[in-house]
Amino acid sequence: MDTSSLNLTAPRLSTGIPGLDEILQGGLIPNRAYLVRGGPGTGKTTVGTHFLATGIRANEKTLLITLGEPGDQILASSQQLGLDCRRVHVLDLSPDSTFFTEAQTYDIFPSSEVERAPIAQAIIETVESLQPRRVFIDSMTQFRYLATDPFQFRKQVLSLIRFLLEKEATVLFTSEHSPEVPDSDLQFLSDGVITLTLTDDRRTLRVTKFRSSHFRDGSHSMRLSDRGVQVFPKLLPYAHKRDFTSQPISSGIPTLDELLHGGLERGTITVFSGPSGVGKTTIGLQFMKEAASRGERSAVYTFEEEVASIVKRCSSINISAQTMIDQGALIVAKIEPLQYTPDEFANIVRQEVEEHEVKTVMLDSVSGYSVSMADEDLVSQLHALCKYLVNMGVTVLLINETETLYGDAQATSAGFTYLADNLILMRYMDRHEDGQVELRKSISVVKKRLSDFEKTLREFKITRDGIKISAPMEGLQSILSRDGLVADDVSQA
Repeated sequence: MDTSSLNLTAPRLSTGIPGLDEILQGGLIPNRAYLVRGGPGTGKTTVGTHFLATGIRANEKTLLITLGEPGDQILASSQQLGLDCRRVHVLDLSPDSTFFTEAQTYDIFPSSEVERAPIAQAIIETVESLQPRRVFIDSMTQFRYLATDPFQFRKQVLSLIRFLLEKEATVLFTSEHSPEVPDSDLQFLSDGVITLTLTDDRRTLRVTKFRSSHFRDGSHSMRLSDRGVQVFPKLLPYAHKRDFTSQPISSGIPTLDELLHGGLERGTITVFSGPSGVGKTTIGLQFMKEAASRGERSAVYTFEEEVASIVKRCSSINISAQTMIDQGALIVAKIEPLQYTPDEFANIVRQEVEEHEVKTVMLDSVSGYSVSMADEDLVSQLHALCKYLVNMGVTVLLINETETLYGDAQATSAGFTYLADNLILMRYMDRHEDGQVELRKSISVVKKRLSDFEKTLREFKITRDGIKISAPMEGLQSILSRDGLVADDVSQA
Protein backbone atom coordinates (compact mmCIF):
# COMPACT_ATOMS: atom_id res chain seq x y z
CA MET A 1 0.00 0.00 0.00
CA ASP A 2 1.22 3.51 -0.81
CA THR A 3 1.46 5.27 2.56
CA SER A 4 2.44 8.68 1.26
CA SER A 5 -1.11 10.02 1.38
CA LEU A 6 -2.15 8.40 4.68
CA ASN A 7 -2.68 10.52 7.77
CA LEU A 8 -0.74 8.42 10.23
CA THR A 9 0.14 11.18 12.69
CA ALA A 10 -3.30 12.63 13.41
CA PRO A 11 -4.25 12.64 17.12
CA ARG A 12 -6.54 9.75 17.96
CA LEU A 13 -9.75 9.57 19.98
CA SER A 14 -10.05 6.54 22.24
CA THR A 15 -13.08 4.30 21.79
CA GLY A 16 -12.81 3.32 25.46
CA ILE A 17 -12.00 -0.25 24.44
CA PRO A 18 -8.20 -0.78 24.57
CA GLY A 19 -8.19 -3.78 22.21
CA LEU A 20 -10.23 -1.88 19.61
CA ASP A 21 -7.92 1.14 19.92
CA GLU A 22 -4.98 -1.17 19.21
CA ILE A 23 -6.69 -2.50 16.08
CA LEU A 24 -7.33 1.11 15.00
CA GLN A 25 -3.67 2.04 15.51
CA GLY A 26 -4.48 4.19 18.55
CA GLY A 27 -8.17 5.00 18.18
CA LEU A 28 -10.56 6.95 15.97
CA ILE A 29 -9.53 9.95 13.90
CA PRO A 30 -11.54 12.90 15.28
CA ASN A 31 -14.27 14.69 13.32
CA ARG A 32 -15.16 11.61 11.29
CA ALA A 33 -18.23 9.34 11.17
CA TYR A 34 -17.96 5.63 11.96
CA LEU A 35 -20.44 2.81 11.48
CA VAL A 36 -20.81 -0.04 14.00
CA ARG A 37 -22.84 -2.77 12.33
CA GLY A 38 -24.09 -6.16 13.47
CA GLY A 39 -27.09 -8.30 14.22
CA PRO A 40 -29.19 -8.22 17.39
CA GLY A 41 -27.23 -8.82 20.58
CA THR A 42 -23.79 -8.39 19.05
CA GLY A 43 -22.88 -5.45 21.33
CA LYS A 44 -23.31 -2.40 19.09
CA THR A 45 -24.95 -0.21 21.74
CA THR A 46 -22.40 -1.24 24.36
CA VAL A 47 -19.55 -0.20 22.05
CA GLY A 48 -21.29 3.17 21.73
CA THR A 49 -21.65 3.66 25.49
CA HIS A 50 -17.93 2.89 25.92
CA PHE A 51 -17.31 5.69 23.40
CA LEU A 52 -19.51 8.11 25.34
CA ALA A 53 -18.18 7.19 28.79
CA THR A 54 -14.63 7.78 27.60
CA GLY A 55 -15.64 11.25 26.43
CA ILE A 56 -17.14 11.99 29.84
CA ARG A 57 -13.87 10.99 31.54
CA ALA A 58 -12.07 13.43 29.24
CA ASN A 59 -14.53 16.22 30.21
CA GLU A 60 -15.97 16.29 26.69
CA LYS A 61 -19.59 17.10 25.93
CA THR A 62 -21.30 13.95 24.67
CA LEU A 63 -24.66 13.28 23.06
CA LEU A 64 -26.69 10.08 22.73
CA ILE A 65 -29.40 10.16 20.05
CA THR A 66 -31.62 7.11 20.35
CA LEU A 67 -34.46 6.22 18.02
CA GLY A 68 -35.14 2.68 19.23
CA GLU A 69 -34.28 1.66 22.79
CA PRO A 70 -35.27 4.25 25.43
CA GLY A 71 -32.37 6.45 26.47
CA ASP A 72 -32.79 5.89 30.22
CA GLN A 73 -32.67 2.14 29.61
CA ILE A 74 -29.38 2.47 27.65
CA LEU A 75 -27.83 4.55 30.42
CA ALA A 76 -29.02 2.15 33.13
CA SER A 77 -27.43 -0.76 31.27
CA SER A 78 -24.18 1.15 30.93
CA GLN A 79 -24.09 1.85 34.67
CA GLN A 80 -24.41 -1.88 35.35
CA LEU A 81 -21.30 -2.39 33.23
CA GLY A 82 -19.33 0.17 35.22
CA LEU A 83 -19.57 2.82 32.48
CA ASP A 84 -20.35 6.22 33.97
CA CYS A 85 -22.69 7.87 31.48
CA ARG A 86 -24.64 9.97 33.98
CA ARG A 87 -23.41 13.23 32.40
CA VAL A 88 -24.21 12.10 28.86
CA HIS A 89 -26.86 14.31 27.26
CA VAL A 90 -29.67 12.16 25.85
CA LEU A 91 -31.95 13.05 22.95
CA ASP A 92 -34.58 10.34 23.16
CA LEU A 93 -36.48 10.13 19.87
CA SER A 94 -37.82 6.63 20.48
CA PRO A 95 -41.64 6.27 20.41
CA ASP A 96 -43.32 6.38 23.81
CA SER A 97 -46.48 4.62 24.92
CA THR A 98 -48.80 7.46 23.80
CA PHE A 99 -48.20 6.60 20.16
CA PHE A 100 -50.01 3.30 20.77
CA THR A 101 -52.55 4.37 23.40
CA GLU A 102 -53.68 7.44 21.46
CA ALA A 103 -53.70 5.54 18.14
CA GLN A 104 -52.03 8.29 16.16
CA THR A 105 -52.65 8.08 12.40
CA TYR A 106 -51.90 10.28 9.41
CA ASP A 107 -54.69 10.47 6.85
CA ILE A 108 -53.36 13.05 4.36
CA PHE A 109 -49.54 12.86 4.45
CA PRO A 110 -47.34 9.74 4.85
CA SER A 111 -46.14 9.21 8.43
CA SER A 112 -42.52 9.50 7.27
CA GLU A 113 -43.07 13.07 6.08
CA VAL A 114 -44.99 14.07 9.22
CA GLU A 115 -42.41 12.68 11.67
CA ARG A 116 -39.18 13.54 9.82
CA ALA A 117 -39.42 17.30 10.33
CA PRO A 118 -39.79 17.36 14.15
CA ILE A 119 -37.03 14.77 14.54
CA ALA A 120 -34.66 16.77 12.37
CA GLN A 121 -35.53 19.97 14.25
CA ALA A 122 -34.90 18.30 17.62
CA ILE A 123 -31.45 17.12 16.50
CA ILE A 124 -30.52 20.54 15.10
CA GLU A 125 -31.57 22.41 18.24
CA THR A 126 -29.84 19.97 20.59
CA VAL A 127 -26.56 19.90 18.68
CA GLU A 128 -26.40 23.68 18.25
CA SER A 129 -27.14 24.20 21.94
CA LEU A 130 -24.83 21.50 23.35
CA GLN A 131 -21.95 21.59 20.81
CA PRO A 132 -20.99 17.95 21.58
CA ARG A 133 -17.54 16.55 20.78
CA ARG A 134 -18.88 12.97 20.64
CA VAL A 135 -22.23 11.88 19.19
CA PHE A 136 -23.60 8.34 19.29
CA ILE A 137 -26.68 7.57 17.15
CA ASP A 138 -28.50 4.31 17.95
CA SER A 139 -29.57 3.37 15.41
CA MET A 140 -29.29 4.94 11.97
CA THR A 141 -31.48 2.14 10.63
CA GLN A 142 -34.55 3.90 12.06
CA PHE A 143 -34.04 6.81 9.65
CA ARG A 144 -34.68 4.39 6.82
CA TYR A 145 -38.35 4.37 7.78
CA LEU A 146 -38.50 8.16 7.64
CA ALA A 147 -37.49 8.20 3.98
CA THR A 148 -39.76 7.57 1.02
CA ASP A 149 -37.11 5.70 -0.97
CA PRO A 150 -33.43 4.60 -0.76
CA PHE A 151 -32.25 7.75 -2.52
CA GLN A 152 -33.95 9.99 0.03
CA PHE A 153 -32.58 7.88 2.89
CA ARG A 154 -29.02 8.15 1.62
CA LYS A 155 -29.41 11.89 1.07
CA GLN A 156 -30.86 12.44 4.57
CA VAL A 157 -28.15 10.42 6.30
CA LEU A 158 -25.37 12.14 4.36
CA SER A 159 -26.85 15.51 5.25
CA LEU A 160 -27.11 14.58 8.94
CA ILE A 161 -23.51 13.36 9.06
CA ARG A 162 -22.21 16.48 7.34
CA PHE A 163 -24.17 18.67 9.77
CA LEU A 164 -22.63 16.90 12.77
CA LEU A 165 -19.11 16.96 11.33
CA GLU A 166 -19.42 20.68 10.55
CA LYS A 167 -20.12 21.12 14.28
CA GLU A 168 -16.74 19.39 14.90
CA ALA A 169 -18.25 16.26 16.42
CA THR A 170 -16.92 12.72 16.09
CA VAL A 171 -19.85 10.48 15.22
CA LEU A 172 -20.46 6.83 15.97
CA PHE A 173 -23.67 5.28 14.65
CA THR A 174 -25.11 1.79 14.52
CA SER A 175 -26.83 -0.24 11.85
CA GLU A 176 -28.95 -3.35 12.28
CA HIS A 177 -27.97 -5.00 9.02
CA SER A 178 -29.54 -8.21 7.74
CA PRO A 179 -29.88 -10.00 4.39
CA GLU A 180 -33.37 -8.48 4.08
CA VAL A 181 -32.20 -4.95 4.94
CA PRO A 182 -28.55 -4.55 3.82
CA ASP A 183 -26.59 -1.50 4.93
CA SER A 184 -24.09 -1.15 2.08
CA ASP A 185 -25.27 2.44 1.58
CA LEU A 186 -24.30 3.32 5.17
CA GLN A 187 -20.92 1.69 4.70
CA PHE A 188 -20.21 3.93 1.71
CA LEU A 189 -21.20 7.03 3.69
CA SER A 190 -19.01 6.29 6.73
CA ASP A 191 -15.31 6.95 7.27
CA GLY A 192 -14.88 3.65 9.11
CA VAL A 193 -16.78 0.39 9.42
CA ILE A 194 -16.66 -1.92 12.45
CA THR A 195 -18.54 -5.21 12.04
CA LEU A 196 -19.63 -7.28 15.05
CA THR A 197 -20.68 -10.92 14.63
CA LEU A 198 -22.03 -13.65 16.87
CA THR A 199 -21.78 -17.25 15.64
CA ASP A 200 -21.98 -20.42 17.73
CA ASP A 201 -21.58 -18.45 20.97
CA ARG A 202 -18.40 -16.82 19.69
CA ARG A 203 -18.17 -13.08 19.22
CA THR A 204 -15.80 -11.42 16.77
CA LEU A 205 -15.00 -7.88 15.66
CA ARG A 206 -13.61 -6.87 12.30
CA VAL A 207 -12.63 -3.46 10.91
CA THR A 208 -13.24 -3.41 7.17
CA LYS A 209 -12.80 0.29 6.47
CA PHE A 210 -10.81 3.09 8.11
CA ARG A 211 -10.11 6.09 5.92
CA SER A 212 -6.74 7.89 6.20
CA SER A 213 -5.16 5.25 8.39
CA HIS A 214 -3.83 1.74 8.62
CA PHE A 215 -5.65 -0.77 10.80
CA ARG A 216 -5.19 -4.37 11.85
CA ASP A 217 -7.11 -6.60 9.48
CA GLY A 218 -8.79 -9.89 10.30
CA SER A 219 -11.41 -11.14 12.74
CA HIS A 220 -10.57 -10.47 16.37
CA SER A 221 -12.10 -12.15 19.41
CA MET A 222 -14.59 -10.13 21.41
CA ARG A 223 -16.31 -10.76 24.72
CA LEU A 224 -19.34 -9.14 26.38
CA SER A 225 -19.07 -9.39 30.15
CA ASP A 226 -20.00 -7.49 33.31
CA ARG A 227 -17.18 -5.10 32.37
CA GLY A 228 -18.69 -4.29 28.99
CA VAL A 229 -16.92 -5.00 25.69
CA GLN A 230 -13.47 -6.57 25.62
CA VAL A 231 -11.64 -6.97 22.33
CA PHE A 232 -8.60 -9.20 21.90
CA PRO A 233 -6.60 -8.29 18.77
CA LYS A 234 -5.16 -11.12 16.74
CA LEU A 235 -1.51 -11.54 17.64
CA LEU A 236 0.98 -10.34 15.02
CA PRO A 237 4.48 -11.43 16.10
CA TYR A 238 6.33 -9.00 13.84
CA ALA A 239 4.57 -6.06 15.51
CA HIS A 240 6.39 -6.74 18.80
CA LYS A 241 10.11 -6.62 19.45
CA ARG A 242 12.37 -6.23 22.46
CA ASP A 243 16.16 -6.13 22.51
CA PHE A 244 17.80 -8.94 24.48
CA THR A 245 21.02 -10.94 24.66
CA SER A 246 20.72 -14.59 23.71
CA GLN A 247 23.02 -15.97 26.40
CA PRO A 248 22.69 -19.56 27.73
CA ILE A 249 20.51 -19.94 30.83
CA SER A 250 21.31 -22.69 33.27
CA SER A 251 18.95 -25.37 34.56
CA GLY A 252 20.74 -25.47 37.89
CA ILE A 253 21.67 -29.12 37.27
CA PRO A 254 25.32 -29.40 36.07
CA THR A 255 24.82 -32.71 34.27
CA LEU A 256 21.78 -31.37 32.36
CA ASP A 257 23.73 -28.26 31.42
CA GLU A 258 26.54 -30.51 30.16
CA LEU A 259 24.04 -32.31 27.95
CA LEU A 260 22.94 -28.92 26.55
CA HIS A 261 26.48 -27.48 26.34
CA GLY A 262 25.70 -24.72 28.82
CA GLY A 263 21.91 -24.65 28.95
CA LEU A 264 19.07 -23.21 26.88
CA GLU A 265 19.60 -19.91 25.10
CA ARG A 266 17.33 -17.05 26.07
CA GLY A 267 14.64 -16.28 23.52
CA THR A 268 14.48 -19.81 22.11
CA ILE A 269 11.72 -22.44 21.88
CA THR A 270 12.34 -25.80 23.52
CA VAL A 271 10.09 -28.82 23.07
CA PHE A 272 10.20 -31.48 25.79
CA SER A 273 8.71 -34.55 24.17
CA GLY A 274 7.87 -37.87 25.77
CA PRO A 275 5.15 -40.12 27.19
CA SER A 276 2.91 -39.33 30.15
CA GLY A 277 4.60 -39.24 33.55
CA VAL A 278 8.17 -39.30 32.26
CA GLY A 279 9.02 -35.94 33.88
CA LYS A 280 8.69 -33.33 31.13
CA THR A 281 6.91 -30.75 33.27
CA THR A 282 9.30 -31.32 36.15
CA ILE A 283 12.34 -30.64 33.97
CA GLY A 284 10.67 -27.46 32.71
CA LEU A 285 9.94 -26.31 36.26
CA GLN A 286 13.58 -26.90 37.16
CA PHE A 287 14.55 -24.21 34.66
CA MET A 288 11.99 -21.91 36.30
CA LYS A 289 13.41 -22.66 39.74
CA GLU A 290 16.82 -21.52 38.52
CA ALA A 291 15.24 -18.45 36.88
CA ALA A 292 13.73 -17.48 40.24
CA SER A 293 17.19 -17.61 41.80
CA ARG A 294 18.25 -15.01 39.21
CA GLY A 295 15.31 -12.79 40.19
CA GLU A 296 13.31 -13.57 37.05
CA ARG A 297 9.58 -14.24 36.77
CA SER A 298 8.18 -17.30 34.98
CA ALA A 299 4.69 -18.43 33.96
CA VAL A 300 3.21 -21.92 33.57
CA TYR A 301 -0.10 -22.36 31.75
CA THR A 302 -1.48 -25.80 32.49
CA PHE A 303 -4.32 -27.15 30.38
CA GLU A 304 -4.70 -30.51 32.12
CA GLU A 305 -3.18 -30.75 35.60
CA GLU A 306 -4.58 -28.73 38.49
CA VAL A 307 -2.43 -26.00 40.02
CA ALA A 308 -2.58 -27.59 43.48
CA SER A 309 -1.33 -30.88 42.05
CA ILE A 310 1.65 -29.20 40.38
CA VAL A 311 2.56 -27.29 43.54
CA LYS A 312 2.29 -30.41 45.68
CA ARG A 313 4.36 -32.49 43.28
CA CYS A 314 7.05 -29.80 43.16
CA SER A 315 7.30 -29.66 46.96
CA SER A 316 8.07 -33.39 47.04
CA ILE A 317 11.09 -33.04 44.72
CA ASN A 318 12.82 -29.98 46.20
CA ILE A 319 11.23 -27.41 43.87
CA SER A 320 9.57 -24.84 46.12
CA ALA A 321 6.85 -23.75 43.68
CA GLN A 322 4.61 -22.32 46.40
CA THR A 323 7.39 -20.11 47.72
CA MET A 324 8.13 -18.94 44.18
CA ILE A 325 4.44 -18.12 43.71
CA ASP A 326 4.26 -16.26 47.04
CA GLN A 327 7.33 -14.22 46.13
CA GLY A 328 5.95 -13.34 42.69
CA ALA A 329 8.63 -15.28 40.81
CA LEU A 330 6.17 -17.81 39.37
CA ILE A 331 2.62 -17.83 38.14
CA VAL A 332 0.82 -21.14 37.58
CA ALA A 333 -2.53 -20.70 35.83
CA LYS A 334 -5.04 -23.43 34.99
CA ILE A 335 -6.69 -22.87 31.61
CA GLU A 336 -9.98 -24.74 31.36
CA PRO A 337 -10.99 -26.24 28.00
CA LEU A 338 -12.81 -23.74 25.75
CA GLN A 339 -12.49 -21.03 28.42
CA TYR A 340 -10.66 -18.70 26.06
CA THR A 341 -10.25 -18.19 22.35
CA PRO A 342 -6.65 -18.19 21.03
CA ASP A 343 -6.74 -14.37 20.85
CA GLU A 344 -7.91 -14.11 24.47
CA PHE A 345 -5.26 -16.52 25.70
CA ALA A 346 -2.54 -14.71 23.76
CA ASN A 347 -3.69 -11.47 25.40
CA ILE A 348 -3.30 -13.06 28.85
CA VAL A 349 0.25 -14.13 28.02
CA ARG A 350 1.04 -10.69 26.57
CA GLN A 351 -0.04 -9.00 29.81
CA GLU A 352 2.34 -11.15 31.84
CA VAL A 353 5.21 -10.50 29.44
CA GLU A 354 4.67 -6.77 28.88
CA GLU A 355 3.36 -5.73 32.29
CA HIS A 356 5.09 -8.18 34.66
CA GLU A 357 8.35 -8.88 32.79
CA VAL A 358 7.91 -12.66 32.54
CA LYS A 359 11.10 -14.20 31.10
CA THR A 360 10.10 -17.87 30.78
CA VAL A 361 6.75 -19.28 29.61
CA MET A 362 5.74 -22.95 29.64
CA LEU A 363 2.67 -24.44 27.94
CA ASP A 364 1.72 -27.72 29.58
CA SER A 365 0.84 -29.29 27.26
CA VAL A 366 0.53 -28.68 23.51
CA SER A 367 -2.22 -31.31 23.25
CA GLY A 368 -4.13 -29.57 26.07
CA TYR A 369 -3.66 -26.24 24.29
CA SER A 370 -5.06 -27.82 21.14
CA VAL A 371 -8.21 -29.00 22.96
CA SER A 372 -8.72 -25.61 24.59
CA MET A 373 -8.36 -23.83 21.25
CA ALA A 374 -10.98 -26.04 19.55
CA ASP A 375 -11.88 -25.34 15.93
CA GLU A 376 -8.74 -23.30 15.44
CA ASP A 377 -5.59 -24.00 13.43
CA LEU A 378 -3.25 -25.28 16.16
CA VAL A 379 0.00 -24.80 14.26
CA SER A 380 -0.72 -21.22 13.11
CA GLN A 381 -1.94 -20.16 16.57
CA LEU A 382 1.03 -21.77 18.30
CA HIS A 383 3.39 -20.27 15.73
CA ALA A 384 2.08 -16.73 16.34
CA LEU A 385 2.26 -17.05 20.13
CA CYS A 386 5.73 -18.60 20.21
CA LYS A 387 7.24 -16.19 17.70
CA TYR A 388 5.84 -13.26 19.65
CA LEU A 389 7.44 -14.59 22.84
CA VAL A 390 10.77 -15.14 21.09
CA ASN A 391 10.69 -11.59 19.70
CA MET A 392 10.21 -10.36 23.27
CA GLY A 393 13.23 -12.32 24.51
CA VAL A 394 11.14 -14.89 26.40
CA THR A 395 12.33 -18.49 26.71
CA VAL A 396 9.51 -20.81 25.64
CA LEU A 397 9.06 -24.36 26.97
CA LEU A 398 6.52 -26.56 25.17
CA ILE A 399 5.47 -29.85 26.76
CA ASN A 400 4.55 -32.41 24.12
CA GLU A 401 3.04 -35.71 25.20
CA THR A 402 3.57 -38.69 22.92
CA GLU A 403 1.20 -41.65 22.86
CA THR A 404 3.73 -44.48 23.08
CA LEU A 405 5.30 -45.27 26.48
CA TYR A 406 8.45 -46.64 24.90
CA GLY A 407 9.55 -48.02 21.56
CA ASP A 408 9.93 -45.76 18.55
CA ALA A 409 10.93 -42.28 19.64
CA GLN A 410 8.41 -39.68 18.52
CA ALA A 411 9.16 -35.95 18.47
CA THR A 412 5.69 -34.43 18.00
CA SER A 413 2.42 -35.55 16.48
CA ALA A 414 0.93 -32.21 15.42
CA GLY A 415 3.54 -30.95 12.94
CA PHE A 416 5.05 -28.13 14.99
CA THR A 417 8.58 -29.55 15.33
CA TYR A 418 9.84 -26.84 12.97
CA LEU A 419 9.18 -24.31 15.76
CA ALA A 420 11.67 -25.93 18.09
CA ASP A 421 15.11 -24.40 18.47
CA ASN A 422 15.81 -27.19 20.96
CA LEU A 423 14.24 -30.63 20.98
CA ILE A 424 14.67 -32.81 24.05
CA LEU A 425 13.40 -36.38 24.03
CA MET A 426 12.46 -38.12 27.26
CA ARG A 427 11.40 -41.76 27.28
CA TYR A 428 11.04 -44.91 29.29
CA MET A 429 13.40 -47.86 28.98
CA ASP A 430 13.36 -51.26 30.62
CA ARG A 431 16.36 -52.89 32.28
CA HIS A 432 16.57 -56.64 32.73
CA GLU A 433 18.69 -57.80 35.68
CA ASP A 434 18.54 -60.98 37.78
CA GLY A 435 15.27 -62.01 36.19
CA GLN A 436 13.64 -58.67 37.07
CA VAL A 437 12.51 -55.91 34.72
CA GLU A 438 12.98 -52.38 36.01
CA LEU A 439 11.51 -49.28 34.34
CA ARG A 440 13.98 -46.44 33.92
CA LYS A 441 13.88 -42.97 32.35
CA SER A 442 16.25 -41.44 29.81
CA ILE A 443 16.84 -37.98 28.39
CA SER A 444 18.64 -36.89 25.22
CA VAL A 445 19.00 -33.83 23.03
CA VAL A 446 18.29 -34.34 19.34
CA LYS A 447 18.27 -30.74 18.12
CA LYS A 448 19.88 -27.46 19.21
CA ARG A 449 20.08 -24.62 16.71
CA LEU A 450 22.32 -22.11 18.45
CA SER A 451 25.10 -24.36 19.72
CA ASP A 452 26.46 -27.84 19.73
CA PHE A 453 25.08 -30.43 22.16
CA GLU A 454 26.04 -33.76 23.65
CA LYS A 455 25.01 -36.68 21.39
CA THR A 456 24.51 -39.12 24.23
CA LEU A 457 21.74 -40.68 26.24
CA ARG A 458 21.60 -40.11 30.00
CA GLU A 459 19.47 -41.83 32.59
CA PHE A 460 17.69 -39.57 35.05
CA LYS A 461 15.71 -39.96 38.24
CA ILE A 462 13.28 -37.66 40.00
CA THR A 463 13.88 -37.95 43.74
CA ARG A 464 12.88 -36.10 46.88
CA ASP A 465 16.21 -34.31 46.65
CA GLY A 466 15.50 -33.14 43.11
CA ILE A 467 16.42 -34.30 39.61
CA LYS A 468 19.42 -36.58 39.29
CA ILE A 469 20.99 -37.10 35.85
CA SER A 470 23.66 -39.75 35.30
CA ALA A 471 26.81 -39.74 33.22
CA PRO A 472 26.39 -40.63 29.53
CA MET A 473 25.26 -44.22 28.99
CA GLU A 474 27.55 -46.44 26.91
CA GLY A 475 27.13 -49.42 24.62
CA LEU A 476 23.54 -48.69 23.59
CA GLN A 477 22.10 -49.95 20.32
CA SER A 478 18.76 -49.34 18.58
CA ILE A 479 17.64 -47.18 21.50
CA LEU A 480 15.31 -45.15 19.25
CA SER A 481 13.82 -48.13 17.39
CA ARG A 482 10.97 -50.53 18.06
CA ASP A 483 13.46 -53.07 19.38
CA GLY A 484 13.87 -50.88 22.45
CA LEU A 485 16.74 -51.25 24.92
CA VAL A 486 18.04 -54.83 25.18
CA ALA A 487 19.48 -56.32 28.33
CA ASP A 488 23.06 -56.52 27.03
CA ASP A 489 22.96 -52.84 26.15
CA VAL A 490 21.95 -51.73 29.64
CA SER A 491 24.41 -54.02 31.38
CA GLN A 492 27.23 -52.01 29.82
CA ALA A 493 25.84 -48.69 31.06
